[in-house]
Amino acid sequence: MANPLFYAKILLFGEYGIIEDSQGLTLPYSFYKGTLKFSDLDSEFEKESNSNLQKYAEYLTGLVLPNNFELNIAQFKKDISKGLFFDSNIPQGYGVGSSGALVAAIFEKYSLKKYSPETISKLELKELKKVFGQLESYFHGKSSGIDPLICYMNLPILIENKESVDKVSIPKMEAGKGAIFLIDSGMVGETGPMVQIFFEKMKTEGFRKTLKEEFIRYNNACIDTFLKKEMNPFFRNLKKLSVWAYDHFKPMIPESLYNAWKKGLDTNAYYLKLCGSGGGGYILGFTKDYEKAAGMLEGFNKEVIYRF
Repeated sequence: MANPLFYAKILLFGEYGIIEDSQGLTLPYSFYKGTLKFSDLDSEFEKESNSNLQKYAEYLTGLVLPNNFELNIAQFKKDISKGLFFDSNIPQGYGVGSSGALVAAIFEKYSLKKYSPETISKLELKELKKVFGQLESYFHGKSSGIDPLICYMNLPILIENKESVDKVSIPKMEAGKGAIFLIDSGMVGETGPMVQIFFEKMKTEGFRKTLKEEFIRYNNACIDTFLKKEMNPFFRNLKKLSVWAYDHFKPMIPESLYNAWKKGLDTNAYYLKLCGSGGGGYILGFTKDYEKAAGMLEGFNKEVIYRF
């Protein structure tokens, strides 16, 4: 039996804000995926992946997980010695959850207790998020557990606050002229340094105040109006969010996109925002008229992820 596929994720809203208890909205993105496989490890990619899994297995050996969430580490190590690797096309450093998909795949295969994403309770989701945070901390230093949770559930997730998450359905919209899309900045982003910049900024009272009073308000309003399909108020709040990020998240915006970001705000043809921690990787774009926006963003690689 083939092992299940685990998709990448996209954090539509909530980057950095979720650290400070804002809401977040995230969805699976099936364009990129990964799965655990066995091979003779002939290629460099497979060898490197297998070697990384060995190191990760050592990390897991020292981890104490709560009851109901333990992993069969002995079997995991045995499989690694037989040529287990993670076959994935999810780009690393692009904010789409490469380590999250790996953690989800390992948990699904080696968890002693089996869970079904469709029937999982809200309380179990909360517990699972904590466990995934422990499992993913190996890759990022500190993890909220959100990325692996989305990859594992393969469903849109509403982050209500730091503690609480719930399954949510993204509104089905008629495929019209509007779109949410990804722009490739052409450079890899590193989460660690970007998060460090954020925490440095949080030391100043003015930044903390504007984050709480403006950023989080616009962010939560975007989620609320999007889920209700209220597109006019949605775009009004989105513009405020994009302006705020342009003013306050400059270090996280890839330089190649400064001008394009500003052009969107000046013309109202589209609005850009960070996708994850920024610094590189993907940037998210939102527009009521994709053909027009795409023309203005000529030269950038773009991928549409949602039409409305």
